[in-house]
Amino acid sequence: MLFTTIAGSLPKPLWLAEPEKLWAPWRLQGEALEEGKRDATILSIKLQEDAGIDIVGDGEQARVHFVHGFLANLDGIDFERKTVMGIRNNRYKAEVPTVTGPIRRKGSVHGMEARAARAHTTHKLKFTLPGPMTIVDTIADAHYGRREDLAMAFAAALNEEAHELQAIGVDVIQFDEPAFNVYMEEVPDWGIACLERAAQGLTATTAVHICYGYGIKANIDWKATLGAEWRHYEQTFPAIARSSIKQVSLECRNSRVPLDLIKLLDGKDVLAGAIDVASNAIETPEEVAATIRDVLAYVAPEKLFPCTNCGLAPMSGPVAYGKLAALAAGAALVRKELSGR
Repeated sequence: MLFTTIAGSLPKPLWLAEPEKLWAPWRLQGEALEEGKRDATILSIKLQEDAGIDIVGDGEQARVHFVHGFLANLDGIDFERKTVMGIRNNRYKAEVPTVTGPIRRKGSVHGMEARAARAHTTHKLKFTLPGPMTIVDTIADAHYGRREDLAMAFAAALNEEAHELQAIGVDVIQFDEPAFNVYMEEVPDWGIACLERAAQGLTATTAVHICYGYGIKANIDWKATLGAEWRHYEQTFPAIARSSIKQVSLECRNSRVPLDLIKLLDGKDVLAGAIDVASNAIETPEEVAATIRDVLAYVAPEKLFPCTNCGLAPMSGPVAYGKLAALAAGAALVRKELSGR
């Protein structure tokens, strides 16, 4: 009950990548880089366990970025052909690779770090993959023409990767879809269908993460324009509730999301963000507990998993892991209250 977990990314060690950057360049090369990625994955698992997290993840230690890390081992993408494009409906711009041919998976993308994580923890293991709609929103297309066709091609590749992760022993496979908070009309039109294709045939627990983004300036500035209530979930949750995806990860801490929208997810597990990713202030266990209690008004405790609002990659290691320790301690407080002990 109230098992804690993370949304996905965590800071990389100083020896592996530049600190406190979202697209942090590697500091190693060649074989040393591959060994560094594996070592960082194992270290991340250990630090999560030490913080008291119940369902641990690889911390996305082997990826420069949660989307482009997956794209690295796919055919049909020209990484030399760069395009500057607007991301999340032009919230910010980025230089991205270009799709120039059919999307196909060359082979394992994240098998190395999944095996390293699985070999070094007895905890339940969670692994994150970018969702099809979010990938399409983070890459240029010079081949497919229609966003939904490109998304479905990525969904097929994601499904192959997810089945490999499941065979390695991953317990929870989460698809990250921040684009679901931007293109609300497209979500029921084709976004859910592509998400279902990505998760097709999986027996591992499936999850979708929908948040308001990393704690970077572009996202913070965007949030300031959203008014007193952030009601994006109201448009997407009903479609997700009808899907086969088992868990939904959402943003709660220091957000203006009306928590009663969680009622639209009746029947789903809720991964409630109780850690703010836009502030370096480490929450107290009591603050985490207060967020959990607020969410418990709308979801049963056995279906609630305290989590982080989003990834913690742009933060310093001490801040990020301090926040995870607070998450675990806050969940323990509420767990003790519920058990009457």
